[in-house]
Amino acid sequence: MEQALFTIRENVHLTAEVCRMVLEGDTGAITAPGQFINLRIPGFTLRRPISVCDWDEETVTIVYKVVGAGTAELERMSPGERLDTLVGLGNGFDTARSGQRPLLVGGGVGTPPLYALCRALRKEGKEPVVVLGFRTAGEVLLSEEFAALGAEVHITTEDGSAGRKGFVTAVMPELDYTYLYACGPIPMLRAVDGAAKTGGQLSFEERMGCGFGVCMGCSWMTKNGSKRICADGPVLEREELIWDAQQ
Repeated sequence: MEQALFTIRENVHLTAEVCRMVLEGDTGAITAPGQFINLRIPGFTLRRPISVCDWDEETVTIVYKVVGAGTAELERMSPGERLDTLVGLGNGFDTARSGQRPLLVGGGVGTPPLYALCRALRKEGKEPVVVLGFRTAGEVLLSEEFAALGAEVHITTEDGSAGRKGFVTAVMPELDYTYLYACGPIPMLRAVDGAAKTGGQLSFEERMGCGFGVCMGCSWMTKNGSKRICADGPVLEREELIWDAQQ
């Protein structure tokens, strides 16, 4: 983990409620897709943890949903403004276990961290299949970007306004894949875990206090004991999860 000032290069809407922000700064602490950064937003005490969508040597891209006062303030910020940022937080996805045809399943704003994962897998010569679930067509994001990487992309919407009507689990049984990666809300992850045909890694969206393992506010019970989503995750192996132990 490193702390640095990052400068906003871009802050634009992708959908009515979701924005993409590109930040310029030292990204050397980011080592794997699935990690997150923690932003100090002016006027707020607690930082906001946001998954890394993509990064290079000079920039990091995040995609965030405006859901409260903190992200609303983030939405109002302009290029040139600077943000105190903790970089390289959490453990990301391990691509070494993917096999040739991994399945990537994203739900809503759980989709962005899978983009960097998909890009890394394609660079390794893998053939990822991507299933993305949303409530309605107006919330679909990054599907064209995944397709541009060369991935096979399937879209589901709850109301049937885009792609297949229903949830991501309606498509999963029809696909052949060698390994599973998923990110999204906990009810979706539990359903995906139940539908999985292979081993896998799940990235959890969890409320965090400190974001680096001190407050213990984002713990999840596993077969290997309690794990902190911010420090031991956010990516956990599906085989170690104990769903019934959670409140």
